[in-house]
Amino acid sequence: MRNFGPSLRLATLLVGAMPLFALAACGGQSGDAPDRGVSNGEATEGGDTDGQEYPDVLEAELEPSGDSWSVDVTISSPYDSPERYADGWRVLAPDGTVLGEHELMHDHASEQPFTRTQTGLEIPEDVEEVTVEGRDLENGYGGDTVTVPVERA
Repeated sequence: MRNFGPSLRLATLLVGAMPLFALAACGGQSGDAPDRGVSNGEATEGGDTDGQEYPDVLEAELEPSGDSWSVDVTISSPYDSPERYADGWRVLAPDGTVLGEHELMHDHASEQPFTRTQTGLEIPEDVEEVTVEGRDLENGYGGDTVTVPVERA
């Protein structure tokens, strides 16, 4: 039997360490500290879709609707399937108060990105902007967010 010595031990060590290097290179977000970037109706900077944990909100448009508001939200979740999909979003005030949540009941695998509307959103008079954050069926809230101004007449 041939003795491969230090070369084989080094190769074994490197192969065993590969998953650690891959995790470090991903730089993903944890569910405890989602990105809450601010923009003017456009998504914050995002990464690639390999191993994506959360859906990204790409766009949000806020419109007055009588005494309440409606919001059109465009979401991208390239991993969408019946087993795991973007299952909703929430609208947040600058202080983190949840102003509304919207639940999606099925995947949108054949429609990426997709846009849906939430109506009846109550926004207090002192709130000047809102942030929309997506939710993943498996991982909860996170991903790229969109912040839009509340433009009152």
